[in-house]
Amino acid sequence: MSKRLTRAKDKIAKAGIPYRVPPDAELPDRLVGVTATVYLVFNEGYSATGGDDPIRADLVEQAVRLARLLHELLPDEPSVTGLLGLLLLQDSRRDARFDAAGETVLLRDQDRSRWRQDLVREGVTLVGEGLRRTRGRPDPYVVQAAAAAVHALAPTWQDTDWDALISWYDVLLTVQDGPVVHLNRAVAVAERDGATAGLAGVEAIEGLHGYALWHAARAELLGRLGRGDDAARAYDAALALPQNAGQRRHLERRRGGSGAGA
Repeated sequence: MSKRLTRAKDKIAKAGIPYRVPPDAELPDRLVGVTATVYLVFNEGYSATGGDDPIRADLVEQAVRLARLLHELLPDEPSVTGLLGLLLLQDSRRDARFDAAGETVLLRDQDRSRWRQDLVREGVTLVGEGLRRTRGRPDPYVVQAAAAAVHALAPTWQDTDWDALISWYDVLLTVQDGPVVHLNRAVAVAERDGATAGLAGVEAIEGLHGYALWHAARAELLGRLGRGDDAARAYDAALALPQNAGQRRHLERRRGGSGAGA
């Protein structure tokens, strides 16, 4: 990375590329890359892809800071509004995502009294602003933030409005049709309609065989259906893929309780 930065600086110097604020006409195209980068930074901090720490608070905080700065500069831009709302709603759960030993606590099991309600309120307000500005065409960040708000506003896991959540995923698929969105929708379907329906949705998704969470979701649903050996094999497939130490320990515990015969 250091070498890449050095080469980039040399290129800028040799080409005489000026540092300037781009004109308004260039902002929309550049904003797509900027928001995507901020979101990627947040995701790496929110759920680290490697190492011993499951969360990198420094990256989360930098991403939120940058999203706030973008919103100050472009308060009427729906994607920026949605991005900031999404990050705040996700980050509101930070203190409840891990137990005292640093082990992962699933969303269904989190102590919601530990969720930061100031961030929830701010995030929900931003969702409302974003939805008002995107009545003609949904914005992916606004829709993802709306889905996050469904969880944030539910007092318990059992009180989650699964119909609303699935509807938001359906909307998201109209503007961002990707396998991870289908996976999230299938997991929500499993909660509303049962493990059999959820498993059918998970197994219908193509392109996620290298994604640990696809295997983990499949393993969880197989375990619910009493298919312990199949669940264990699915956990093994998830464990064979890269992830941080905390996620690995969590999957190992789930595998141990999957009821496998082996």
